[in-house]
Amino acid sequence: MSLHVDVAVTRGRFTLDVAFDVPGGGVLAVLGPNGSGKSTLLQCLAGLLVPDRGTVTLGGRTLTGVPGVQVPVHDRGIGLLAQDPLLLPHLSVAENVAFGPRSQGASRTRARAQARAWVREVDAAELAGRKPAQLSGGQAQRVAIARALAGGPRALLLDEPLSALDVDAAPAVRGLLRRVLRRTHVGESGADPDGRRCAVLVTHDPLDALALADDVVVLDAGRVVERGPAKEVLAAPRTPFTARIAGLNLVPGVAAEDGLHTSDGRFVAGVRSDDCAAGEPAVAVFAPGAVAVHPAAAPHTGSPRNVVAARVASLEPHGAVIRLRTVGDGGVAAGIAADLTPASVADLGLEPGSAVRLEVKAASVAVHAAVESPSPFPAAEP
Repeated sequence: MSLHVDVAVTRGRFTLDVAFDVPGGGVLAVLGPNGSGKSTLLQCLAGLLVPDRGTVTLGGRTLTGVPGVQVPVHDRGIGLLAQDPLLLPHLSVAENVAFGPRSQGASRTRARAQARAWVREVDAAELAGRKPAQLSGGQAQRVAIARALAGGPRALLLDEPLSALDVDAAPAVRGLLRRVLRRTHVGESGADPDGRRCAVLVTHDPLDALALADDVVVLDAGRVVERGPAKEVLAAPRTPFTARIAGLNLVPGVAAEDGLHTSDGRFVAGVRSDDCAAGEPAVAVFAPGAVAVHPAAAPHTGSPRNVVAARVASLEPHGAVIRLRTVGDGGVAAGIAADLTPASVADLGLEPGSAVRLEVKAASVAVHAAVESPSPFPAAEP
């Protein structure tokens, strides 16, 4: 079932005004900095907050239509999976999962059958008789997934469901979510007959967006500032926030024929994309792995056109490499990330405060049209 959203709501000085569609069977990831409107959006979809104007429709059924229509939470056909599993502590795993069907009027026998099916689906059959206090974080979240789906939702809202899990549990639960979200049949849960349930995923983790979502929207100050297929948005970010979560460097400026002019008068050579016109606001994007680091006093013998003097701000482990971040006099030199091997860091004698020279080949820099924040000083979401 497809989900159509076009809502606006004001809370104090903060205004959320967004519109998007999620097709049946689709998963949309919603990204954005803290205070961008993600929680307000989920509350509107779940029916916990009535917007000032707009509509929310699911499968052609109007859930919210201002003025006049506001289907209550329990009758919207929308399931919610949050960071906290929120399992009922006095019920067993099987009873927690059966709670949804029972609350919708299913017989005890039918509810138990549906619970058994979903507990098996999330690989938790051996946990059916346990109470929530006897579960690990990963096990509890598996049960929460089963409970959210057992009620047969036409749409599923996922509010950072993996953020509270440890590094060992998160990959397994992510894989489980990917499997159940892509299911084409939902058994006896009473969900959409053609099995094409849609989902909206709020996350700060680009891996969640890439692994689980088809498309991405990025919110900033209550507005959609980027949207498109997840891989494309994260590979070519247009805003600093998106670049940061995608692990890429981003330098703002104005597009030129073969690069970008920054506000501090410097020039970044790069390859301009087709959607980027010379003289228009633009961003230069490049990966930390494309940045070569040399001591400031070392002779410059290479061919890179982009050479920047900076100082090391920090050195932190980042998987198999060490991620270096810089400070400088603003503009290009400030906040650049570079990935180095531990051996290179040792050979170069790098430490916070070290003067370095950064070099980036023009072919490694992509210049894209910029998306400006809708407000330079956005009010925080309540």
